[in-house]
Amino acid sequence: MQYLGLAYFTPERFAELSPDEVKALVSQCPALDEKMRATGKVLVSASLGDLEHWRTLLPQAGKTRITDGPYTESKEVVGGLFIIEADNHDEALRIAAMHPAAQIGEQGGWAVELIPLEFYLAR
Repeated sequence: MQYLGLAYFTPERFAELSPDEVKALVSQCPALDEKMRATGKVLVSASLGDLEHWRTLLPQAGKTRITDGPYTESKEVVGGLFIIEADNHDEALRIAAMHPAAQIGEQGGWAVELIPLEFYLAR
């Protein structure tokens, strides 16, 4: 079964960190990402680009309206995603728990949401 992992952060809390705190935090991510990928179960792993360049496409009056920024109203913002293929839900949770947003970054409001996918992604 495949699972989508969404890695969240809270922009306001992240902005409160000093540049040195951000650097120290982010410097830990590559090793944690590699540990997760080393399971051989990660199909996709990506960080999302700067919020300044996000656009939302909305159907409106028979046309597509394009707006700035994320559409969802939330304190947290998705900063990354990953897709894993696991034998069961427990294995998926074990692998998702290796992601940096599940291990570190509490002060930046980091978290991971794990969602079962109900379709198969062709490789």
